[in-house]
Amino acid sequence: MRKTTVYLPVELDLRLEAEAKAEGVSKAELIRRGVARLLDDSQRTRRAKPLPVFHGKRTRAMDEIDHDLVDQISQRAARR
Repeated sequence: MRKTTVYLPVELDLRLEAEAKAEGVSKAELIRRGVARLLDDSQRTRRAKPLPVFHGKRTRAMDEIDHDLVDQISQRAARR
């Protein structure tokens, strides 16, 4: 997990604290649930990440192309 600081108005923080006590969970857990629900319910179109494009002058076998795709995807995943 990553730590994030969130500034809340006093009234909202008091309500959050009361709800956390009533539910028997931490305020952080309620915030995580709220953020997850907001993102899950979002109607925003999710942008698909493009696949890598390879330019070359020679024809390549499918096995060679598959190998190059796996390498490119692995490199992108390592950068995250």
